[in-house]
Amino acid sequence: MALPKKGSRRILVDGVAYRWTVRGRPTYDQGMCWSPLTFAVEHVESPGATLVVRTNQPHPGNWMGRLISPVLPSDVAGAIQTARADGWAPELPGSPFLLDQSQGAAPF
Repeated sequence: MALPKKGSRRILVDGVAYRWTVRGRPTYDQGMCWSPLTFAVEHVESPGATLVVRTNQPHPGNWMGRLISPVLPSDVAGAIQTARADGWAPELPGSPFLLDQSQGAAPF
């Protein structure tokens, strides 16, 4: 499934263009700080398998008042490089590729 163009941001990593986005409204579990923030990435030219990255911080729209640090483009670039090294092929169709970076996260 393709990411919506509205609200997504472009990023260039190793000469390849990608688009990434963070869900605007948290899911119920994210709002309650029971599950962490995730963001999605896809290839701009030929979107195939989407990369879903699970972070180690709460969603910025959480209802519990937990403070967060924003997802920076450098975080997204690092996640893309890690996923590519782990076998993510964004140009090919397939199931979403999950990259779990929530290790060491404090309990939400």
